[in-house]
Amino acid sequence: MTIDLQPKMMIRDVHIADRPRERMINQGAASLSNQELIAILLRTGTKDESVLVLANRILSSFDKIQDLKDATIEEMMSVKGVGKAKAVQLLAAAEIGKRLYRKHSEGRYTIRSPEDAASFLMTDMSSLTQEHFVVLFLNVKNEVLHKQTIFIGSLNSSIVHPRDIFREAVKRSAASIIVAHNHPSGNPSPSPEDIEVTKRLIEAGSIMGIELIDHVIIGDHRFISLKEKGYMG
Repeated sequence: MTIDLQPKMMIRDVHIADRPRERMINQGAASLSNQELIAILLRTGTKDESVLVLANRILSSFDKIQDLKDATIEEMMSVKGVGKAKAVQLLAAAEIGKRLYRKHSEGRYTIRSPEDAASFLMTDMSSLTQEHFVVLFLNVKNEVLHKQTIFIGSLNSSIVHPRDIFREAVKRSAASIIVAHNHPSGNPSPSPEDIEVTKRLIEAGSIMGIELIDHVIIGDHRFISLKEKGYMG
């Protein structure tokens, strides 16, 4: 439900049963629109417009609500009507959401397929503006023991050192690993360098007795599994 208000119309002009806070109390948070949830976080509008109008402007300033999690305080404050205090409130709420999701995902998350690995990583990695090379360390049940960013920057075989990855794998008593990196361009198609890095890690894992299960490349809410594509032998 989205409440359409004219800029001069205040929240007090909305029937009390239809105000976001009252609807959340009576019907639950899941019943609220994105606009209403943001309005509750903002608490107040400006002297000239309601909090719901301001919430709608914030949503209109981003392509999708998921982009709020990566917004900077400067980007938030560039929205008319959003000062430093409101920007901080919104960014704090976005960070809590990210941490709750991460905590839930990392709690005994089991990976049975490339789709599982991509789902685990997609939220954090699909919108990064630099390449991040991440390793998931798994136990014998394919449950995630630990996730670690190994490096940030363009992927090449001289930067990705198998010893760094497998040293951490031994430390974590990992039975296997999955590696992943993102393509900021949004296109997850593997490069020759991606394939070369994968082959080196397969060889090192074979020596260490720690299997490389897959190399997943994350694009713009898309992914490619090098295992599924046949690049892992």
